[in-house]
Amino acid sequence: MTDRQPHPRILVFAGSTRAGSYNKRLARQAAESIERAGGRPTFIDLRDHPMPLYDGDLEAERGLPENALVLRRGLAEHDGLLIASPEYNGFITPLLKNTIDWLSRPHQGESGLALFAGKLAGVVSASPGGLGGLRSLTLTRQLLTNIGVTVLPDQLAVARAAEAFDDRGRLIDDGQQQTLDALCQRLVDTLHRLKA
Repeated sequence: MTDRQPHPRILVFAGSTRAGSYNKRLARQAAESIERAGGRPTFIDLRDHPMPLYDGDLEAERGLPENALVLRRGLAEHDGLLIASPEYNGFITPLLKNTIDWLSRPHQGESGLALFAGKLAGVVSASPGGLGGLRSLTLTRQLLTNIGVTVLPDQLAVARAAEAFDDRGRLIDDGQQQTLDALCQRLVDTLHRLKA
């Protein structure tokens, strides 16, 4: 039996810069799940890639920020995405929207949307509230779909996140962990099929 295609590369991040972010914890758990499923995850922290609020005049004057170029290069090297989306007042975070806004801008004659074409994504969320950030997932899906990303129907919304993780940042509930593992397995398997 021949070996499968090379391990799909998946970029993993949370739409939060907060050091104690529940969504960063969830994103790190997703990266571990992706690796167990046979993928090659790359976890990044958006705190390490600060960018100004998107401004068309700033773009016209200076071009894309250096961190946007760094993230563009990183995204281009990956087959898929796993995004952990916090929920602020029922919406995605300004950080997540701003990151996507900069990455989807044209650069050197190439449409910014070309960067996202053919990408596959999974989405998850965690929130101290009872819905687990579920409303942000709907909007994250809409945003990604608008720029040409295919989003898996699977998702995980971790409610009451303050009690959902142990002191090592791992999910306590076996059912939630199984849901996360299944989502990550489907992401990896689907990317394998697409690359075959």
